[in-house]
Amino acid sequence: MTLYRSVTRKPTVAGVSLGHRTVAEADHWILSLDPRPEYACTHLVQNPYPHVAISLTGESPEETPPELAAAAESALSGKFGRAVIFPGAAGLTGKLTVAEVVASTAIDKVEVLGSGAAADTDILDTRDFVRPQYRNGDLVLTTTPAAGGVLVPFETRDPTPCCADH
Repeated sequence: MTLYRSVTRKPTVAGVSLGHRTVAEADHWILSLDPRPEYACTHLVQNPYPHVAISLTGESPEETPPELAAAAESALSGKFGRAVIFPGAAGLTGKLTVAEVVASTAIDKVEVLGSGAAADTDILDTRDFVRPQYRNGDLVLTTTPAAGGVLVPFETRDPTPCCADH
């Protein structure tokens, strides 16, 4: 997972694990940070028990308890990550074209679930909640078709309980 686009300097990346049981809890903690990091991602980890670890640019504002240190290290492995804060995220409100999303944010690709790449002219209704994931070094937003001929993010703010945190 590449947490930056600059070739001139690499930001410090920290892993932290505080035992958040859900991505919503981890999101809330991330969004409460002041100052906010440039990037912050959630990572589902299994050890020592299933929970959500976090990677972020800069120094972690809280220290990981020793028993969760392996989970914090796992968050830094670069194999996965769900971006909560990333450059341009604040501007992802309302309806935008896919081309506008890619041009104005750190998102590299917008895909339609089961259909491949979205067209640059497709309209994305962000529903004011966008959580792309790192895949093979790219930040990818997975979408699904919705009523009115628009695309919407596959992950919703309030997922169906049977599907949450999988």
